[in-house]
Amino acid sequence: MTAIAIRRQKRAMAFRRALGLLALGGTLLAAEAGRAQGVGDARAGREVATLLCIQCHQIDGAGRDPGRMPPGFGAIADMTSQTALSLRIFLQTPHGNMPRYQLTRDEIDDVVAYILSLRAR
Repeated sequence: MTAIAIRRQKRAMAFRRALGLLALGGTLLAAEAGRAQGVGDARAGREVATLLCIQCHQIDGAGRDPGRMPPGFGAIADMTSQTALSLRIFLQTPHGNMPRYQLTRDEIDDVVAYILSLRAR
């Protein structure tokens, strides 16, 4: 094999590796974008809410009175301005008399999925 052929082969291998890394990066980026869109497990979110939130909030979706304090999860879900992002931010920010729970990212996603699953259809 000539020196030129060897260089071409090395370039082709480097190009294939770069394409592979680019594909991997795209896959990871798509996975993170899916996570950012609120992919969570509503059943797991209900479990978190049962452990931490039920003492003060109606978590079953029956409490839909927006004037009740603290509001039920049904009322929270029905707010027209409510999005997965706004819920995520709310759950990570200290507010009012609410206990300062340190939820994991997955727990936040799960609680958000649960609350949004209660939205009146």
